[in-house]
Amino acid sequence: MRDALISKVGHVMLVGGLCLVGSGLGITPVTATPPVREDALARVTQNWDKNLPSASRFTVLAAFGNAAVQDKNTGLVWQQATDGTTRTWTEATFYCVNKTVGGTTGWRLPSVAELNSMRDPSLLAGFVPAVFSGVQGNRFWSATTVAGNPADAWLVDFSSGTVAIFAKDSSAWVWCVRGPMNADTY
Repeated sequence: MRDALISKVGHVMLVGGLCLVGSGLGITPVTATPPVREDALARVTQNWDKNLPSASRFTVLAAFGNAAVQDKNTGLVWQQATDGTTRTWTEATFYCVNKTVGGTTGWRLPSVAELNSMRDPSLLAGFVPAVFSGVQGNRFWSATTVAGNPADAWLVDFSSGTVAIFAKDSSAWVWCVRGPMNADTY
């Protein structure tokens, strides 16, 4: 009697957040799709497929106490202002890893490609929009070590608009970024 009742009623089972409904014939997964809000799509992490002009490319983030800026081209979040201190490459790495900006941790040195992407050749020397402070006209470390010479790393010189190689025991400026890691980062 009990077996006959179970086969007619069926089974309901919750497995890892998935509701499985079954009868005597088998089990069918039942899922619910949450509604998608239009503004949720605006927050999707950007890829490198954008080429916005500087005037509309950057957004100062209130959620970070206006101390960070999002790059709409890449989706990366950058320090709004540097601290004006030069460091060796190892000190720069340590500084970013331990950095708190707008009450948020998770910062790092950018790869050479990420750092160079901040250089806007349409701007005068300094090559970085005025939304950032302390960046224009200085050499900044990247996390990218020179292949074949681990004593050197790549940097971007925002005074000349060039990418160069620098000895890691030399001093340069530091501009921390927040976003997904990549192969050139540490």
